[in-house]
Amino acid sequence: MADRPYTLLSCSMSFVFNNAAATESRLLLSNDLDFDRVDQVRAGVDAIVVGATTVRNDNPRLLVRDPGRRRARLDRGLTEHPVKVTVTQRGRLDPSQRFFADDGSRKLVYASSRVAAALDERLGRLGEVVDAGDPVRMADLSRDLYRRGVRRLMVEGGAAVHTQFLADDLVDELQLVVAPFFVGEAGARRFVGEGHFPWHPGRRAVLAETRQLGDVVLLRYALSDRCAPTD
Repeated sequence: MADRPYTLLSCSMSFVFNNAAATESRLLLSNDLDFDRVDQVRAGVDAIVVGATTVRNDNPRLLVRDPGRRRARLDRGLTEHPVKVTVTQRGRLDPSQRFFADDGSRKLVYASSRVAAALDERLGRLGEVVDAGDPVRMADLSRDLYRRGVRRLMVEGGAAVHTQFLADDLVDELQLVVAPFFVGEAGARRFVGEGHFPWHPGRRAVLAETRQLGDVVLLRYALSDRCAPTD
């Protein structure tokens, strides 16, 4: 599909496929080596997508942390940080959240038609609100980002956003980090929700790379022919 960005989906999970504990505090499933790897991946993309639930629960900054990587982006004619993108059906976003911080990054908010106008008034100049229809569909979002010049897109969650991107066959590469412990609470957040996915016993994803990072393992899967295996 040439009218959408190359899309990589990034997620950390425990042995039982949950990606966070059922608590208000964020559960870290990774380590410093992997955090640095993720920072490197962020430095190589044009935009990062997270859902509004992730913005509320995890309050992420979604910035490139390493100064050398930020300088390298500037040398390539890019902004220091990728564009921050979030998606909301209900408009439950707080302007005080770190997503909207004055950090030099561009912010795009894809909102359903029923909340877009009110959200635009609430956010003011903190971010551009895009009326994305009702409901917001990831295929439409991807095409719009492509028209805005986004050629490499990173999807960092949460489960609803992951599910929609995967079920609609919009992901070229899956970067999955497995943590060496179990998260078994009944209410623990999961990597994806219910859905009909294009990968099944008759269409298996291609394992492009495995990499040990301390006590976690990166599994990189090619989900389209646009993703090249690592030599």
